[in-house]
Amino acid sequence: MIDAMGIGLIMPIMPQLIVEVQGGSLASAAIWGGILSTAFAAMQFLFGPVLGNLSDAYGRRVVLLVSLLMMALDYVVMAIAGSIWLLLAGRILGGITAATHSTAAAFIADVSKPQEKAANFGLLGAAFGVGFVLGPLMGGLLGEYGTRAPFWAAAGLSVLNFCLGLLVMPETVTDRNRRPFQWRRARPDSALRAIAGLPGIRPLLWVYFLYSVSIYVYPAIWSYFTVERFGWSTQMIGLSLAVYGLGMAAVQGGLIRPATRYLGERRTILLGMVFEIVSFLLLGFLTNGIIALILIPITALGAMVTPALQAQMSRATPDSQQGELQGVLAALHALSMILSPLVMTAVFAQFARSDAALYLPGAPFLLAMGLMLAGFALFLRARASDT
Repeated sequence: MIDAMGIGLIMPIMPQLIVEVQGGSLASAAIWGGILSTAFAAMQFLFGPVLGNLSDAYGRRVVLLVSLLMMALDYVVMAIAGSIWLLLAGRILGGITAATHSTAAAFIADVSKPQEKAANFGLLGAAFGVGFVLGPLMGGLLGEYGTRAPFWAAAGLSVLNFCLGLLVMPETVTDRNRRPFQWRRARPDSALRAIAGLPGIRPLLWVYFLYSVSIYVYPAIWSYFTVERFGWSTQMIGLSLAVYGLGMAAVQGGLIRPATRYLGERRTILLGMVFEIVSFLLLGFLTNGIIALILIPITALGAMVTPALQAQMSRATPDSQQGELQGVLAALHALSMILSPLVMTAVFAQFARSDAALYLPGAPFLLAMGLMLAGFALFLRARASDT
């Protein structure tokens, strides 16, 4: 949660900071903002498997603690940056060392019984969701004290998180589940082949990727879509995102445990995908903003998919490759963060133009629905185990 708060703290102030160091308009700042986000995601894609393999070899504790220190350094660099290139360097450094979430997930896999993994992965997602709600709220308040204040606060949170981990986090990698580090396995393609070669994992990786690309339609176009379709203010957009974040945290932190207990992981995944498919379909044609707000809690029910899917893959992966699995998932998530905004914003621009042959601002949600349907069909064909 502290990690997510640190990330969310800087979001409200990034446009003003880019304008401050680069000059120009808000439109040019948005372009640089996209470059910074893409650079961060690209480094996650390239180095996620490296850090996952390192945690399998040298332990979760050391990788997590070093990553938190490097994250604090990243925020300090951005707090003192006087040029756009220093901001870019900070984002590259942050992307390289962004192992906190995937390493924490590997730790959760290490300490959880097989039947507890979905619920515990859900708690991890809930903590991240709550932090991502609190972070932007705090960042907006701290921004009143200057564009650099949120970055210093984020650096402080990362140092606090480092101290917390230093005091309370045990090491879960022992000689029983340790695997020697190999550079050839640390490349994204090699790590992906190694994990995809495990029985039953390959189709689940495809499902995870399709789900990630489709679900990323929300951060990619939500702000633009709600302004175009409903005329929402920035306050209303922020409120809607906060409601979604809290709903997702409630689902992953509370609902996932009884859902997997009574339905099993497989049916929980399918049910979550159904909620997403219905939500995408409705948003594709919706013209009433009030109904969109009412729909948000239903949409949040789709958050059941990720922890249950992670649990299925984790149970099918040997203990010595849990870090490698989480590194691969981090790489796939980062790839979706690169591809989805490019595709979804292009589709939105095409169908939201005043001279569009078919005016349909919700078209990206229909594309996301198609991708989710493909993932749904693929998962139905996969012979995944159920508990």
